[in-house]
Amino acid sequence: MEPGMGNRFFSLILRHPWWVIFLSLAISVAAAYGIRFLHFKNDYRMFFSEENPQLKAFEAMQNTYTKVDNVLFVVSPKDGNVFTPGSLSTLAWLTEQAWQIPHSIRVDSLTNFQHTEAEGDDLKVADLVEDPSQLDEGQLEKIRQVALHEPLLVGRLVSPDGAHAGVNVTIQLPGKHLNEVPEVAASARALARQVMERDPDVEVRLTGMVIMNAEFGEISQKDMRTLYPLMVVIVLASMMLMLRSVAGVFASSVVLLLAVIGAMGIAGWLGIYLSPPTVTTPVVVMTLSVADCIHIVVIFLQGLRRGNDRRTAMLESLRLNLGPVFLTSLTTAIGFLSLNFSDAPPFRDLGNLAAIGVTLAFIFSITLLPALLMVLPVRPGTQHTRGQGAMDGIAEFVIRHRRGLLWGVGGLILFLVAQVPRNQLNDEFVKYFGEGVPFRQDTEFAEKHLTGIYLLEFSLPAGSEGGITEHGYLRKVDAFAQWLRKQPEVMHVSVFTDIMKRLNKNLHGDDPAWYRLPDDRELAAQYLLLYEFSLPFGLDLNNQINVKKSATKLTATLRFISSEELLALQKRAQEWLQQNAPELYVEAASPTLMFAHIGHRNIRAMLEGTFIALVLISLVLTLFLRSLRVGLLSLIPNLAPIGMGFGLWGLFVGEVGLALSVVGSMTIGIVVDDTVHFLSKYLRARREQGATPEEAVRYAFHTVGTALWVTTLVLMLGFGVLALSDFKLNGDMGLLTAVTIGLALLADFFFLPPLLMQFGEKRR
Repeated sequence: MEPGMGNRFFSLILRHPWWVIFLSLAISVAAAYGIRFLHFKNDYRMFFSEENPQLKAFEAMQNTYTKVDNVLFVVSPKDGNVFTPGSLSTLAWLTEQAWQIPHSIRVDSLTNFQHTEAEGDDLKVADLVEDPSQLDEGQLEKIRQVALHEPLLVGRLVSPDGAHAGVNVTIQLPGKHLNEVPEVAASARALARQVMERDPDVEVRLTGMVIMNAEFGEISQKDMRTLYPLMVVIVLASMMLMLRSVAGVFASSVVLLLAVIGAMGIAGWLGIYLSPPTVTTPVVVMTLSVADCIHIVVIFLQGLRRGNDRRTAMLESLRLNLGPVFLTSLTTAIGFLSLNFSDAPPFRDLGNLAAIGVTLAFIFSITLLPALLMVLPVRPGTQHTRGQGAMDGIAEFVIRHRRGLLWGVGGLILFLVAQVPRNQLNDEFVKYFGEGVPFRQDTEFAEKHLTGIYLLEFSLPAGSEGGITEHGYLRKVDAFAQWLRKQPEVMHVSVFTDIMKRLNKNLHGDDPAWYRLPDDRELAAQYLLLYEFSLPFGLDLNNQINVKKSATKLTATLRFISSEELLALQKRAQEWLQQNAPELYVEAASPTLMFAHIGHRNIRAMLEGTFIALVLISLVLTLFLRSLRVGLLSLIPNLAPIGMGFGLWGLFVGEVGLALSVVGSMTIGIVVDDTVHFLSKYLRARREQGATPEEAVRYAFHTVGTALWVTTLVLMLGFGVLALSDFKLNGDMGLLTAVTIGLALLADFFFLPPLLMQFGEKRR
C-alpha cells in the first residue's frame, strides 16, 4: 500500500469510527454463526490422513475381520483371586450385562470362553464357567487349571497369577453420529460403577480404544474450561502492565475476542472438527494477536503524551507500525500455513485456523482498534512505558560488550544446536495423555497386571480358498507364533493354530500327547466345521478367520514400548517371514503401528514445510528490509532459536514425537516477529536519521525494546499455558514453543545487535 493511499484509508477510518465498529461487529457476528456447526471428533483415526498407508492397511484388515475397537473391563478382586464363586459370579454378570453396551457385537471373558473337551466320541463346547454360584472346590480348581494353561486366555483375559480378569467388549461403531463414542463410554463407565456397587470386593478399571477415543473429546472440553480463562487473565494482566490505559486494554481485548470468535466461526463454516490440537486455537490466536495491538497502542499513547491530538497520534502510530505489523502477521501466517504439510489432519486444521485468526487480528488491529480509540475516553497518563530505562541500559551493555556477546552467544548457539541429535523419535499413544488422566492410569495398570492395548496384527494368507486347514500352512503359522512369543516385547499371541491343537487333543480323548496340529487337511477341516457349528451366536471365529477361509489373523499384544522399538520388532518379524515362510509374508497393521510410523512421516513432511516457509519468509524479509545483507543476517537469529530449543529438549527430555515435529514450522513464523520490529526501528534510525550502527541500536532498544520483552512474555505465558494441558501433544508443543520464543528474544537482544554492528551496512 502506497503511503498516500494508506493515509487516505486510515483517515477515512478515523473520520467514520462508528461505521467501522458497526461493520466489524457485523462481520464477526456472521462468522460467529458458524460456531454452532462445531463438533468434537472422538476417533484416534483423526490423526491420520486418508492417504496414510498404515491407515489403509489397518482399515483393510478391519474390513476383513471383526473390528478391534473395544472396551476392556479389568476386574481385580481385593483378595487377589479371580477363581472364587463370588468373583466368577461378578464376572459372569458383567459379561452378560456388557452385551447391553451400545454398538457391542461381541463380549469375551473368562466365564463365557468356549471351552472344548471330549465327551465320549463327541466334542463338547460350552462356557468355561456355567453356574459360578454352585461351584465346589474341585470344580474351581479345574477351571483355574484350564484358564491358566489356555493360550487364548492367559495373558489376555486372565492374569498368569489369577489375580485379575478381563471382559473385552468389541464395539462396531456405525459412524453416523458424533455422539456414538461418548455414548459407549458413558454406558461402560456406568456399568463399571454398577459392578463395584453390586460387589464391593472388586475394583473395575476401564481401558480400550473406545475409551481412548472418548478421552480425546473430554480432554478437549476440559482444556476449554481451564486454559481459556487462564489465558484471558494473562492477556489482560500483560496489557495492563504494558499499556497502563484502560481504554487501550479494552479496545485491544475487543480485537482479540473478535479475532478468536471469527476464527472459530469460520472453522464451523468450513466443517472443521474440534480435536485436542484445534481447541488450542483461541489460546494461540489470542497470544499471537496481542503484539499487534500493543505496538499500535503504545505509539499512539506516546503521541498523546507529546501533546498530539488523537487523529495525529493514531496516524503516526499506524504509519510507523503498518509495515512491521503486516510483515509479522504475514510471516506468522506463513509459518502456520506450512503445517498443511503435516500428515496429521488436526495439525493442518490448527495451522489453518491460527493463520485465519492472525489475519483477522491484523485486519481488526488496523481498522477496529483505531476506530475504538477514537470514540473511547483515552487518558494517556504521564508515565512512560514500563522498563524504558532498563532497555536503555541493555543497549549500552550490548554496545560495550559487542565482541564478547558475538562470540559468547554464538558459542552458546553452536553448543545447543549440537545437542539436537540427542533427541530420539518416540511416539506412544498412551502417553499422549497426562499421568493423571484415568484412561492412562487404568491402561498402565492393565498392562502391568493383565494385558496391553499395543497390538501388532498380521493377516496371513493361505494361498487358496479353504487353505487355512492345510498342514504346511498351519505349521508355518504356528512357528511364526512361537517365534513371536519369544520376543521380549510380546505379552501374548492370539493365533488360530492354538484352537486347532486343542481340537486335535479333544478329538483324541483329551490325550495331552495329541496337543499338536492335525496332519491331515480333511481331518482339520472337519474339526473346524464341527467346532464352528458348536459356537454360540456372537462368539464365532470371524475375528480370526476370513469368510473364504483363505487367511487367518495373528494378533501379538505388546508391552509399552517406544515407536523405535515397535518398528524394530516389525522389521524383525517381517524378516523372519521372508526367510522362513515367504508365502506368508504380509505387512503388519494396527493402530499402534500407525502411531509409530506417523512420527517419522510427519517429521519428513514438516522438514519440507519448514524449508518452504523459510524460503518464503526470507524472501519477504529481504524485500521488506530492502537489504540483502541485513536480510541474510536476520536469518541467523530467526533459525538459531529453533535449533537451540530442540538442543535444550535433547539435553533435558530427549524424546521427540508427533507434536514436536510441528514446532519448527510454527515457531519460524513467530520468532521472526521480534526480529522484524527490532530491525525496522534499527533501519529507520540508519536511513531516516543518519544514525551510526551504535546509535541505531540505542534507538531500537529505546523505542521497541520494552514492547518486545512484554510481547515475548505474553507469548511464552500463552504457549506455556498449553503445557498445563492433560493432552501431552499440546503440552509438549506449548512448552517447546515457549522455550523457543524465549530463546528468540535472547538472540534478538544479545546476538542480533552485535551482528548488525559487526557485519551490517557500513554506510549511512
